This record gives sequence, structure tokens and C-alpha cells, in this order.
Amino acid sequence: MKIAQVAPLWERVPPPNYGGIELVVSHLTDELVRRGHEVTLFASGDSQTLAYLKAVCPRALRLNKNFQEYAVYETLELSQVYQNAAEFDIIHSHLGISALLAADLVKTPTVHTLHGDFTKDNHKVFSHHHQQPYVSISNAQRQIHLNYIKTVYNGIEPKDHPFIAQPQEPPYLAFLGRFSPEKGPHHAIAIAKENGWRLKMAGKVDAVDANFFEQEIVPHIDGRQIEYLGEINHTQKVELLGNAAVTLFPINWQEPFGLVMIESMATGTPVIGMNRGSVPEVIDQGKTGFICQTHEEMAQIIPAALELNRRSCREYVENKFSVSQMVNGYEAVYEQIIKSRINLTSHIHAAKI
Repeated sequence: MKIAQVAPLWERVPPPNYGGIELVVSHLTDELVRRGHEVTLFASGDSQTLAYLKAVCPRALRLNKNFQEYAVYETLELSQVYQNAAEFDIIHSHLGISALLAADLVKTPTVHTLHGDFTKDNHKVFSHHHQQPYVSISNAQRQIHLNYIKTVYNGIEPKDHPFIAQPQEPPYLAFLGRFSPEKGPHHAIAIAKENGWRLKMAGKVDAVDANFFEQEIVPHIDGRQIEYLGEINHTQKVELLGNAAVTLFPINWQEPFGLVMIESMATGTPVIGMNRGSVPEVIDQGKTGFICQTHEEMAQIIPAALELNRRSCREYVENKFSVSQMVNGYEAVYEQIIKSRINLTSHIHAAKI
């Protein structure tokens, strides 16, 4: 198949540090190339890929922090994709609502992977284009009526997340993610303090969350019980998660999919998460972690999580959340959409005759 992968331009593909969407796009694109597909990746010029790279801008736009520039380059990206749509069998957009209008104007089908949640505003746009094909990254994400082709869970390469049989001593809890209210880092701190646990935290602080970070997080960072590691790279991430006794996932929103959960379990570290969004689909209750109703329950369940088999956590990810399984899912989606489009075209042609 000739496939166009359309990535966001805020981060490079793959991201040097934090960037869940871009990491998924990278794994998907490279594995499709390995399987013999002809893939073009539309992304920032500093991206690294096995596919043919169509550089839309010189480097990831997050480095410039210019939101107006992002809109300009995203428009350019969509122009380049859809003016050349006839070159592809299928276009795979990871941009959300941005590609919906253009996708209706060409014969080449576009499939949209939904990486975010629905808001009261964007759901109106999605609903208007409900007939286009969509892929959800969890069943919990399906909050509005759309033409869902399949749920394809995000996948990681287990070999990139070495298994660690025993947590580091003295033990600690881990938190990894954006420092924003919906991710719950302040709850992670409260959970650690309630039980006297050490907590190591890492992740980026976006400009919109700067006040939250300064007011709710910084006063608790003492470098001893509560430690902030900043925004870390992949090697540091694996060390943080793999050496932890437990990873906390205290989210306050309906997160469609949390890569941190499968990255942690791949290293052997169980996860304790709130019963929101995709968490019940990702954590195997009582085997790879625990799904809780309150943050107080998360604090109380830590001793039980310490008794879980770390090898089982690893095997669970290998069996359910690998890149290979993710790409199998997307190949099936592409084939189904292309076949449906061919059948529809043939039917229309026959009707005209």
C-alpha cells in the first residue's frame, strides 16, 4: 500500500522527550516500512524515520513556541497532503479536526486516529463529519457517534523497555506525565505523603500550566521525599519507571490512552490508576496493577501492588500492547477502508452503465 502518515508538527517524530502521539506515529510508520509498504511521513524536518520524509517545517514548532506559526505550517501540511492525495491509497491523519474538511474533497480515503478527547466545541465538527472513517485508541474514547472502524490500542516496543526484576532500594513511587491538573501530579504528592513514600516525578510543564506547577507542585519538592527530575529522555524514563516499586496514574480526566501505563508495566512495574477513561482497558485488575475509585483508595492499595508479579506485568504488555499488534490493527483498518472504497466505486460505475 501507498500510505501517507500525517503527524502533528509541535514535536518531531519520534519525540526526543515527551510526546505520546509522535511516538505512536513513529512506531507505526517505521513498522509499516519494514513490512514493505510505501510510506510518506508528513512531519517536521528534524524527524527521524524509515519512511520518505516530507518536511513541512525545518524543526519541531514547539522549539519556537509560536502558535500563529503552527497554524500556518499545519495549513501548509494539509495543502501538501491533499494536493497530492492521488499518489496514495490511503491517508492516515493524526491531526484531529484539522484534516476533516480537506478529506471530504478528494477521492483518496482518509482515516483519522483520535488521540485526544472530545470537547463541547470540537464534537460538533466531528459529528458534522461523522461518516468519515475513525479509529479509537480505546473503547472508552467513543463518547460520540462516529463511523468507528476499529479500536486499535497504542503499542510500544518491549525491547526498548528493559525488564527490571527488582525495584530499587530504598523503594519509591513514580509519576511521569505533563504537570497539569488533569494528570493529577498534586494527587501523586498527596498519596506519597500520606504513606511516607518517596516520590520521583518527571515530565514537562507547558506554559498554560506554569502557575499550577508553581503553586501546587514546587512547594512540595524537597529533593528528599518529593523529587522532581524535569523533562527526561527515553533512557531516563525507563530507569525511572523500571526502578520504581509502583507507578501512580492519578488522572482527573477521561484520558483516551495512557502510554505511561504500558511503558511502566513493560519494565515490570505495576500501575495504580484512577478509574477514568481507558484505565480499566489498560490495567489488568489485580494482576498488573489496581483500578481505584478515589485517590485515598490509591494510597491504601500500595502494599497490595507491591505483591504483584513483575514478570506478569511485562508479559501482559508483550501480549497486548506491542507495536506489532498495533500495526496489525492498522493494516486491517487500511485494507477494510480501501476495499470498501473500491466496492463503492464499482457499484457507482455499474449503476451508471
